[in-house]
Amino acid sequence: MSDHVETMKKHLAQYADAFNSGDFETMDAFYTEEAVAVWEPGKPLTGQARRDFQREYLLRKPRMTATLRESFVTDDTALLIVDWVIEIPTDGAPEREQGVGVDVLRLGDDGVWRYAVDEPFGQES
Repeated sequence: MSDHVETMKKHLAQYADAFNSGDFETMDAFYTEEAVAVWEPGKPLTGQARRDFQREYLLRKPRMTATLRESFVTDDTALLIVDWVIEIPTDGAPEREQGVGVDVLRLGDDGVWRYAVDEPFGQES
């Protein structure tokens, strides 16, 4: 297995940990300043709108598992295909969401990979 696959698996695990902790500031650090996220199909958000949506979403205490399906890395750009499941607590059975995400990451000058495009619904399962 190539080094970039292990790097992307580690990145994905750290992202899931930040997401599951509910700590918005930690999770937000995984995104570029101008990142686009599509947390509702067909509704891309960027800037403060993205941050506000993610902050509110985390208040619902979601729990995510994510598995790297494929990754492609060239220089400072990566494309990830990710199988994910999110369960959100409710009064009854948890609400369950799942999909196959298509994500584009950029490598920062500080050596940290960050999401430039986070598209959880990017590919049919």
